[in-house]
Amino acid sequence: MIRETLGMSLIFLGIAFDFFGVLGLVRLPDVYNRLQAATKCVTFGSAGVLLGVFILKGFTPFGFKALLGIVFIFLASPVAAHVIARAAHRTNIPLTPSTVTDQYADDQKTQKK
Repeated sequence: MIRETLGMSLIFLGIAFDFFGVLGLVRLPDVYNRLQAATKCVTFGSAGVLLGVFILKGFTPFGFKALLGIVFIFLASPVAAHVIARAAHRTNIPLTPSTVTDQYADDQKTQKK
């Protein structure tokens, strides 16, 4: 009973995180802010869903696949987000006008001196 309740709670919490990540994709102004919202929310949301599945299924082959999925998401998602953000910056995709500073561009200027 408790295992099912905890597993379903984690799944619903993960779905809520995924929803807020999608909402960030729709609402935020530029690619960099959208990428940040999608990466953080969807990473934790998907991990929450998979952890809930692991709790529900237990130490079965399916449960271990869910744990392996969590590890893969935690390793691949930040790397993919960094690569996408760097490619966006190198191709001069503009920041939103309300951006205060561009630290990556400042670092590039400092390294060229």
